[in-house]
Amino acid sequence: MKAVQYRRVGHAPEVVEVPVPEPAPGQVLLKVSAAGLCHSDLAVMGWPAEQFPYPLPLTLGHEGVGTVAAVGTGVTAVAEGEAVALYGPWGCGRCHPCAEGRENCCPHAAALGVMPPGLGSAGALAEYVLVDSPRHLVPLNGLDPVLAAPLTDAGLTPYHAIRRSLPKLLPGSTAVVIGVGGLGHLAVQLLRVLSPARVVALDTSEEKLELAGKVGAHETLLSDGGAAARIRRLTGGTGAEVVLDFVGAEATLAVAAASVAVAVAGDVTVVGLGGGTLAVGFGGGLPFEVSACFPYWGSRTELMEVLDLARQGLVSCHVETFTLEQAPEAYERLHAGDIGGRAVVLPHG
Repeated sequence: MKAVQYRRVGHAPEVVEVPVPEPAPGQVLLKVSAAGLCHSDLAVMGWPAEQFPYPLPLTLGHEGVGTVAAVGTGVTAVAEGEAVALYGPWGCGRCHPCAEGRENCCPHAAALGVMPPGLGSAGALAEYVLVDSPRHLVPLNGLDPVLAAPLTDAGLTPYHAIRRSLPKLLPGSTAVVIGVGGLGHLAVQLLRVLSPARVVALDTSEEKLELAGKVGAHETLLSDGGAAARIRRLTGGTGAEVVLDFVGAEATLAVAAASVAVAVAGDVTVVGLGGGTLAVGFGGGLPFEVSACFPYWGSRTELMEVLDLARQGLVSCHVETFTLEQAPEAYERLHAGDIGGRAVVLPHG
């Protein structure tokens, strides 16, 4: 089968031929219908050799949906031909967080060598992907695979991030979304669905700000040195109750820290892997009473909820599709900021 692999540190990913894996007892083989490309992939491919934590070659792709092609002995929870979404943050399956469906919070995964698809184990940017357990598959129930694939991360991660801040997003509140890319444009939609807050979107691209307006942002602002002051004016000087930074660079984190409200003990939530740092503590970069959070993916039940929202037509990902052979080019465009919404690869056409 064909797969997109990161084979050498510092080099572009390649389309290669690899054997089709066979499911061992308890495993599931998925024929991939669609796989999303993520900035996390770029972050992985940007690590220097001395810091690279995964074995190479690595088949990329942690956002995937497909149909069950084969099951190992003992698997009864899914059947061949069933359309499913891949839940990516795999855990040990035995601890309390895993039992609650919060495998993204598993404290044992790293020590046990359990790694997510595309982020350590072979991922979904291939014609087939091997899934370690049927518990990591969620039924699509009629969702379009192309639109569903990005929801497994680009939808799940902002949903998880927003849910923790919902008690602060009351009528009259303001939520700021910094970076209207694959995750950010879904965050705007989720904020509109889940809360009555005024949604302010920031980006450096006029095209992405236009997309933010189309998907529901009340206000769109250029992300520059004056952005924090404009947010203060919009909020009558108080600042935003919640700031979600989907970039995570030094400049955007500075905007986040300068934009967040103090009076309600606002939240700064950093999702992007832009390499910036956020100072916390007395005399740090955040005001008193403000909380900082760095969420990781989301729970399996939250993925089910995101797919339910999409099924109801309340959330929809803007996508641009590519063939498997075009995936390296798509990564180049993603790196250049030239993808509106999410890039999705179709391994079988």
